[in-house]
Amino acid sequence: MTLSPTARWTTGWLLAAAWALSFPLFSALAPHRLWGWCAAAGYLGAAAATAVGRRRAALAAALLGAVAVPLLWLVLTGQGQSEVTVIERSGRLLLDSGRLYVDRPAHVEEYTPYLPGMALLGVPRALLGGDGSGDGWVVRLLGDARIWCAAALFGCLWAARRLLGGGPGGGRGDGPGGGPGRLLPVLVASPVVALPLTVSGVDLPLAGLCCLALAAAASGRPVLTGAALAGACALKWTALPAVAVAVALLAVLRGGRPAVRCALVAAGGTALLVLPAALLQPAELWRQVFAFPTGRAPVPTPASSPLPGRLLTELGPWGWYLAMGLLLSGGLAVGLSLLARPPRTVVAAADRLALGLTLAFLLAPAGRFGYLALPVLLAVWARSVTVPGVSRVVTGSFRLRPSDGGRPTARNERPGGHFA
Repeated sequence: MTLSPTARWTTGWLLAAAWALSFPLFSALAPHRLWGWCAAAGYLGAAAATAVGRRRAALAAALLGAVAVPLLWLVLTGQGQSEVTVIERSGRLLLDSGRLYVDRPAHVEEYTPYLPGMALLGVPRALLGGDGSGDGWVVRLLGDARIWCAAALFGCLWAARRLLGGGPGGGRGDGPGGGPGRLLPVLVASPVVALPLTVSGVDLPLAGLCCLALAAAASGRPVLTGAALAGACALKWTALPAVAVAVALLAVLRGGRPAVRCALVAAGGTALLVLPAALLQPAELWRQVFAFPTGRAPVPTPASSPLPGRLLTELGPWGWYLAMGLLLSGGLAVGLSLLARPPRTVVAAADRLALGLTLAFLLAPAGRFGYLALPVLLAVWARSVTVPGVSRVVTGSFRLRPSDGGRPTARNERPGGHFA
């Protein structure tokens, strides 16, 4: 028996509510518990509104309960995961001394496992002069790193949609308010984005820049693709798989020269952003950005979800090497797949990147279940900016349209274009 669209969406909101309710019951973190109560109420309201045919009201209820209310409460009361404090401290150190990392950190809170680009998101707090205690609500709101992480995500997603020709509307469909173009607000309201946006925000800029890089590659803009990749690689080294996927997509759509130009811009931009910190604090950058997340620093990382890589490391030193070997093998396999069968559409590229990141997070010596939200976001985002049956890959002034039977149409048609 096939469920109706109303039944499917009602069930989805109820499942989201059940997931949210698990946080007040099992999480030891106060921000997570608060988010769980607020989000569960929002999702239950969304399910009720969907059941009576009020889909727009359902989406509004989900966004209000899972994003707006808990985010504002946590920001204005100065609560959040430790990542927020770490980013803001990096911004303050950058302005005060040009350095980003605490020398010889003795406690986990003193580690900064991010590359220099992340410190820029902490600069607003430093500029506003807030120290987190006794600040006015304006300073708390405008200085909180989560707000700027969210702004980076939404700015990148807006730019990516513009590059791919997406307008403000969307195709018709069975979603809450429309078709694929309306999946993005649902994604923001879902636990995949709502939870990290509310409690930490640290992975959102990376996700946004990866989406922007794939959109720029699909639209044939090598310099913009390289710049977006450089920004992502200056935040976290886990962005490196995005370089390979975006370059492969650009190569198959535009050829070798644009792909090489993109790679050079990405490498040069990353070096420009990372090299000063590497020269000023080489030991700390290695210890905190690479050794700490992989479990090789003097202080153990708190990222200890029971994923395969983490479980292997608990078997002894040889288990760590086995996990790293599997991690590198997984990366090599994804890289070979890009050579053997490069992606030709935004969806295919996003899926390939999501696969690579999923393998990396599963096999890494230390990780969290929350990291898997990034691959899910990539896969859903790609489908939110495409129309079913159409690749929606823009190459110059060309575009495939269903009304033309897949034939390339343009205002200035000419041979030699690449079509996916």
